[in-house]
Amino acid sequence: MIHFFKIFFLIPFIFLAQNRVVVDGVIVDEFDEPVPYAAVGVVEKNIGVASNDEGRFHLVVTINELEDILEVSSIGFETFKVRVKEFIDAESQVIVLKENITQLDDVELLAPKEYVNAALKNLKNTTVSKPHQLGILYRRASVEDYVSRFFVEQFMHVVDRGPSGHISRLAVKEMRKSADYRYVKIKQKIHAVNYMDQINPLKNGVYTNGFKWKKIGDSNYDGEDIVILNGTRKNGYGFLKLYVGIDTFSIYKVETNILDATYIYKKDKNGKLYLSYHNREWKNKNAKVPPQLYNAYKLQGKKVPSSIPVSYRHEVYVMDLKTNKKTFDLKGPDGEGIDMSEIQKPYNAKFWESISLPPPTAFYKKIKVELESNYNVPLEVQFQHSN
Repeated sequence: MIHFFKIFFLIPFIFLAQNRVVVDGVIVDEFDEPVPYAAVGVVEKNIGVASNDEGRFHLVVTINELEDILEVSSIGFETFKVRVKEFIDAESQVIVLKENITQLDDVELLAPKEYVNAALKNLKNTTVSKPHQLGILYRRASVEDYVSRFFVEQFMHVVDRGPSGHISRLAVKEMRKSADYRYVKIKQKIHAVNYMDQINPLKNGVYTNGFKWKKIGDSNYDGEDIVILNGTRKNGYGFLKLYVGIDTFSIYKVETNILDATYIYKKDKNGKLYLSYHNREWKNKNAKVPPQLYNAYKLQGKKVPSSIPVSYRHEVYVMDLKTNKKTFDLKGPDGEGIDMSEIQKPYNAKFWESISLPPPTAFYKKIKVELESNYNVPLEVQFQHSN
């Protein structure tokens, strides 16, 4: 049975310079609604990006990939495939595909807990579990009183073992940061990517008996039916939601109440899963009001609050994968044991113009507006003078 969803091309274009090919597009469903965080790329070369929250994507490949297949995969839709060159040439063409409707009523399913146990047991088989290098775009915004006051964005390489192990090495290749308008400067003891790694439920081991598991829905991914399983902690604190394939027991998506974190996975050329997208937010509603902010309130004739809410908002895109150790590139500051904002790297405007950055997300747009409103200084100017 063939199903459909739409891919509108957002003025796709080709830009050839130094062997580079730039492709832009936007992914929507049959109702013209955006499909966020879909995996988009040349899977055979382990090249790819995720669409942003508006379904838009920006991908940089080389002329060597023009004859390769571009794949678009997302939970709930049939995987779409097209040759890269054909995608580029179809400037105004609209491809229409319907949503892939899953019907598991006639399928004999296991008990929810059995799926969870099988999925956790099979992580080494369903994921890229040998040491591999990920190219990661990491964004962190520091928020005070619900307004962004500082922003750090880094492109980095990390050596990981997937859900079967932890990140062993990291190196920040390029970075940019805004002017620092913070009053409350809370430093993290390690790089934020390590916290992303440490709070991932799949890496810490899930005590399945501590949850009450329930099937709350079904879907599919790349031709495999999925059961959506929600685990509520028996002690009443917290939940864990897993999207598990009923044939391979692959875990395609994880949601947890721990920092409201989400992890989305995509397939490599061998069908093994690795991280594609992540977001989370750390919150502290009772940060102590520092002297500078205390004086600022006084000067404005405002009542000084007993405390102010602060938070760190994180957004992560995984942009490439390397599995051959000989191709790993981790030269540069490792960033371990230090807050990511304290790493020193000059601002390289050409790099940020050439990388496959996702089109501005709602997350990024909000940060940009708030940071520029602090002192009416464009964010690009802040990048140039703050690094």
